[in-house]
Amino acid sequence: MDTLQSLQVFRQVVQQGSFTRAAEALGLSVAMTSKHVRHLEQHVQAKLLNRTSRRLSLTEVGADYYRQCSQALDTLDDATQAARQGTVLPQGELRLTAPMWCATPYFARLMADYRAAYPQVTLALHLDNHHTDLVAQGIDLALRVTAQPEPNLIVRPLTRVRFDWVASPDYLARHGVPTGPQDLARHHALLPDYVEMDTPAQRTAGSNHTLMLHQLALAGMGLAFAPNWVTEDDLAAGRLQRVNEAESREFTLYAAYMDRAFLSAKVRSLIDFLAARWQVPS
Repeated sequence: MDTLQSLQVFRQVVQQGSFTRAAEALGLSVAMTSKHVRHLEQHVQAKLLNRTSRRLSLTEVGADYYRQCSQALDTLDDATQAARQGTVLPQGELRLTAPMWCATPYFARLMADYRAAYPQVTLALHLDNHHTDLVAQGIDLALRVTAQPEPNLIVRPLTRVRFDWVASPDYLARHGVPTGPQDLARHHALLPDYVEMDTPAQRTAGSNHTLMLHQLALAGMGLAFAPNWVTEDDLAAGRLQRVNEAESREFTLYAAYMDRAFLSAKVRSLIDFLAARWQVPS
């Protein structure tokens, strides 16, 4: 039998979780689909799948073999496309996870500009202030602010994002403007739930959503520690004011992904696009 075709059938069986669904997707009979998998098992002299009447599961050897053969098949697909078109074009769905504070007009304009440059790519944007498991969630690329990037990820610095203490003029008129770190002790703080904040300010409210804290600050509820992407329009319009600027901080925003060796053209195109638009920190 054609071992390359057997590899493609095996991958489809694993992805579909069923011989029947894989056979339908490939236009083969269930018997032929099963024959291809048996051929692979004979070829590698190892059991790849545990089969029961109710479900399929990969053996330990099968899981490793699936990962490597999937990478090999992706490489062959890329090579075929490159030979036909002279280059591998960015295309298909790009699954991106980013902090919730990316839900701003500024970041939306960036994504619109990227799509204009790469119209064959569709974006699936997942915003979360916690670190999503890229493999488990099928994420292609993560944008992350972190002091310690995860050791299993490849990271590339893209830009720095400034975080400031901000408050509404109404709040400052009622409570005064803090002039130093110790002065924060008499002020109310609007703090994120997803990170530890070492501040003497009194916790008034917390949220897992940066944009909620931003709205609470606009409502005059207290001081919020927020990224400038979220606050810049309100600062310019006077709806918010920076306070205690000595406590402002800059954090590096990284692009993070799983495997440099098999970085797809769509992922590479977005990383390069953002790096070109932002001043990459040294």
